[in-house]
Amino acid sequence: MKTSRLTKVITLTAAVLTAVAGCSNGGDSGDASGSTTVNWWTWSPDQAIAYQQCVPAFEKANPDIKVKITNYNVSDYFTKLTSGFVSGDAPDAFMNSVTFLQSYAGQGQLLALDDYLKKDNVDLGKYAIGTEGWKYKDGKQYALPMDWATGALYYNKDLLAKAGYTDKDVAALNWTSGDGGTFWKMIKHLTVDAAGKRGDQAGFNPATVKTYGLGNLESTGDPFGQNAWGWLLPNDGINIPDKSQWATVFNYNDPKVVQSVKLVRTLANDGFTPKLNQFTTANSQQVGSGKVAMVVGGTWEAATYAGLKGTKVGTAPLPAGADGKRALMTNANGNNLWAGSKHPDQTWKWVSYQESEECQTTASKYNASFFPSIAASMKALTDQQTAKGTDFSVFNNYLASGELVPCPVYNNGAALTNAMTPQFEAYFTNKADESIFPKMQDQSRTMLAEGK
Repeated sequence: MKTSRLTKVITLTAAVLTAVAGCSNGGDSGDASGSTTVNWWTWSPDQAIAYQQCVPAFEKANPDIKVKITNYNVSDYFTKLTSGFVSGDAPDAFMNSVTFLQSYAGQGQLLALDDYLKKDNVDLGKYAIGTEGWKYKDGKQYALPMDWATGALYYNKDLLAKAGYTDKDVAALNWTSGDGGTFWKMIKHLTVDAAGKRGDQAGFNPATVKTYGLGNLESTGDPFGQNAWGWLLPNDGINIPDKSQWATVFNYNDPKVVQSVKLVRTLANDGFTPKLNQFTTANSQQVGSGKVAMVVGGTWEAATYAGLKGTKVGTAPLPAGADGKRALMTNANGNNLWAGSKHPDQTWKWVSYQESEECQTTASKYNASFFPSIAASMKALTDQQTAKGTDFSVFNNYLASGELVPCPVYNNGAALTNAMTPQFEAYFTNKADESIFPKMQDQSRTMLAEGK
């Protein structure tokens, strides 16, 4: 997920987070003209530029409020944010990953929105996804969802046609933890060696692969493969966290989990997908060059694939489970108000406008790299892209069909990521075997309890 999707950043210490929310100056005070400046931060340059398009209309309607949008690189973002909590000059509001809900809310750094929501009679029903994930253990709403993301299949149409497949074939794929389903069969048939032998033909040589059937699926950057193999598991009824919110254990040693992860590693070991870190080029470039026939990628990459020159790229939903149903993990970044802001009322005005259908539609249509959480805004984006010749119907169907499920919310996310990432990497590089899974399960139980 791109924090969305922010799986490789995250090392924050509890000591830094012991700042008291009340000791603040909360951003800029009023200037000489009597206006108040609201500071809003994001790690996404795309969203920084997109939401800037909403500022003129907001400032026209609120002439006493100015909005300053700041974008920091994701590798620095959370360190700067945490430092701001300590020094008392954090932004008035900011985009946040649910990974940090427990830490920030638990330390009193976030302002609950319930009173504002009630006062302004905000209808949370307009958000198709993401609101529940931003409720903390006290039952209060600490953020409104800004966007959503999940996975999709992007494929080289010419390579699939050459292998005898149609767009309908890709859209009808299924996946099971037993043998990989029709998805695994297609991957093997799409793999071609230097002699032209396909992966499901006699004489196929895995040492001389010219085109892999699928790009690398061996994600190691988070506790449950969220941006690659982890997208498949819920479609077959498999959930690593024991609860969707505030899990007490990650069931790594569940036989279906072990079998699923083993299937992914075997796929690479047998030459049907690249090895972990084998390619340094982006997935889109691999599809465009013909090095891979298809990839499991993020919804935020849709515009990139659509814009590839010289390559016809198709988009399909991720494979369904054996029962034909999908349960796609989706992350919704949140819009938090800092509890230490000196201007909470003015900040709420800006955030509530950001979270309106008008602004989400304006922002997403300006930059289609992120999808709005409001269903009507997502429909407007889909219609816009269709008019441009880009098919976003797969993504709108995800939202409309109810196939999206929130990513799990749990304690101690940063520490769990740091602990599990090297163990998954060891497994996928064949330096560890399945004996690590019961150990990881026990470790998760301890760390989840420590984070409370």
